[in-house]
Amino acid sequence: MSATPSLDTLLSAMHVVSIPMQVRFRGVMHREIALFTGPSGWGEFSPFLEYDAPEAARWLGAAIDAAWGSWPEPVRSSVPINATVPAVSASEVAPVLARYDGCRTAKVKVAERGQSLADDVDRVAAVRDVMGTGARVRVDANGGWSVDDAAGAIAALAPYGLEYVEQPCATVEELVELRTLLARNRIDVPIAADESIRKAEDPLRVARLGAADIAVIKVAPLGGVSAALRIGTEAGLPTVVSSAIDSSVGIAAGVALAAALPELPHACGLGTLELMAGDVVTDSLVPQDGSIAVRRPAPDADLLAEHRAAPDRAAWWRERVTACHEVLTGISTRDR
Repeated sequence: MSATPSLDTLLSAMHVVSIPMQVRFRGVMHREIALFTGPSGWGEFSPFLEYDAPEAARWLGAAIDAAWGSWPEPVRSSVPINATVPAVSASEVAPVLARYDGCRTAKVKVAERGQSLADDVDRVAAVRDVMGTGARVRVDANGGWSVDDAAGAIAALAPYGLEYVEQPCATVEELVELRTLLARNRIDVPIAADESIRKAEDPLRVARLGAADIAVIKVAPLGGVSAALRIGTEAGLPTVVSSAIDSSVGIAAGVALAAALPELPHACGLGTLELMAGDVVTDSLVPQDGSIAVRRPAPDADLLAEHRAAPDRAAWWRERVTACHEVLTGISTRDR
């Protein structure tokens, strides 16, 4: 990772935006994002609001890496993309999928708090119905199931032809137990790990313990493109690059990672911009005919102004950047 700029440098290079969502995601209808402009281009800092400074600091490291560092050379010119279906009702599935041009893979959110397995089955069935038998369908539980609940849910969803199940349980140990249980029950559905990699002190533990068949890698929580590439390579698992509801600035970092991987056997979860009702660039990184071309568009001044966050929210983000900068540098405000 590149050297950390001074706090004054970061704050003077920061633009805070608030972009409306097409659908509610993680309880919010606006996505707040801090953007930095540096000598290498633009970087995005957009950890979810509930993340504390030690976790969010890795996201700041990734933004610094993008704006002040360098990215690895690509080995491909475009990246295949999956559609993302939030935990909507079955009747809302078709309009969501219609936003994704040419995507033949869909990731469907399941295990949403307050919903039932029947809701998940109805949603996945609707996705399969809309996309047809030739499409790939994967589900993402965000660690929301126990081992027994996961086994039951996967058995109920498997008839719809699952490519894999992402983070069905919260812990690495539970993932190991679940894979054993699925094998015993002769349910042949691969398991992918996301949170168990990006939220872990040791992101390679998943691979070492045989807890997953597939690694889902996000640039921001792992500290930048080069750091994420190293983890994906060392894990030795098929890799899916994903994003966390980013603007095109953040998506560009994910595309850079996916473009640099030696092998890319699965479509990537970098189509989340379709869930937002705006962007900061005029040439948005959205899938065309199922893929995103490798490129790095810069924010447009008019769009930055259009989506500028309210002064109190910009102040909140300045405080957050300050706290995360302290984590990265070990320098507190009282030491300055």
